[in-house]
Amino acid sequence: MDLAYTEAEEEFRGRLREWLAAVLPGLPPKPSPDDWPARRAYDTAWQRMLYDAGYAGLHWPVDAGGQGATPTQHLIFLEETEKAGAPYVGANFVGLLHAGPTIAAEGTAGQRARWLPPVLRGDEIWCQGFSEPEAGSDLAALRTRAVRDGDDYVVSGQKIWTSHAEVADWCELLVRTDPDAPKHRGISWLAMPMDAPGITVRPLRTPAGSTEFAEVFLDEVRVPVRNRVGAENDGWRVTMVTLSFERGTAFVGEVVACRRTLDALAAEARRNGRWDDPVLRRRLGRLNAEFRALWRLTQANVGEAERTGGVPGAGASVFKLRYSGARQELYEAAAEVLGAEGAFDLDREWVLDRLSSLAYTIAAGTSQIQRNIVAERILGLPKGR
Repeated sequence: MDLAYTEAEEEFRGRLREWLAAVLPGLPPKPSPDDWPARRAYDTAWQRMLYDAGYAGLHWPVDAGGQGATPTQHLIFLEETEKAGAPYVGANFVGLLHAGPTIAAEGTAGQRARWLPPVLRGDEIWCQGFSEPEAGSDLAALRTRAVRDGDDYVVSGQKIWTSHAEVADWCELLVRTDPDAPKHRGISWLAMPMDAPGITVRPLRTPAGSTEFAEVFLDEVRVPVRNRVGAENDGWRVTMVTLSFERGTAFVGEVVACRRTLDALAAEARRNGRWDDPVLRRRLGRLNAEFRALWRLTQANVGEAERTGGVPGAGASVFKLRYSGARQELYEAAAEVLGAEGAFDLDREWVLDRLSSLAYTIAAGTSQIQRNIVAERILGLPKGR
């Protein structure tokens, strides 16, 4: 594993820094977290700026509308944009980090031409319709049915934790197309237009007060067969491609954000006198080592992706497993630094981040699922019964 950057990569970093320094001061203020139409407009406007500057879909293949950059250059991009305080992908999250890369890897030429350019330009937003009330961690137990009727699938069922459904144009949707097949078979991956008749979206409010998740009810929604990515009943394999992106490169920017938060916590502890506590100092020091190690693990996963054609491998689960715990520990330490008077002040960004961190051992596959993947696919242990 080569952790050094090449001269060309450092030149790329320098150009990116110059561009960020020029454009970020001119951005408008961020909209209210509760104003989703405004948040969509803000996030898509930033995506359009990236597109016009040649930074959208940086590591996507050229024939998918991307720049054909290496995963290492993408890593540099995520690192530098986070350090500079640039907007995060926001409402573009599913399209750019999940659905888009999956379509680039598994879609037909026509599907790539139809769906990828609007994602890169910020013209269309995607949501993720995977989890169900009866099939969360056991995703393969999903019950949403898709019955073939000529050139359409007729879809009925319910999804939950559907990210950004309120403002989405499309949904990456998992459905059961063969109810008699074993549960990991008989599943298909569909692109469903969110304006199709029969779709009802009900936002879910999190403890932090946000509504980025929703319940989605599907009542005989017609989805064209041409919107299926991959073969019929091969959706589980396609889904594993999606999840490898979700658990691998999708969290890279957040590692940088956590390191930045850790620095801010240390500064706050020095300011309010809690730095004098040796136990707290050791805790912050250990967290610093944790996130440095996670960054190195990220580099290793990116190196593997470069060797295997851009799709993260099972090592992404190692990263996701440890990152989830480390993020929670970071915001537990933040509560110590803030003290009782600040730990429940919902106007403090750290407090909201602490609430959101509680979901990370569940999001993108629970920690229990990640341990199974590591045990079976990396350590070669037998499957549990």
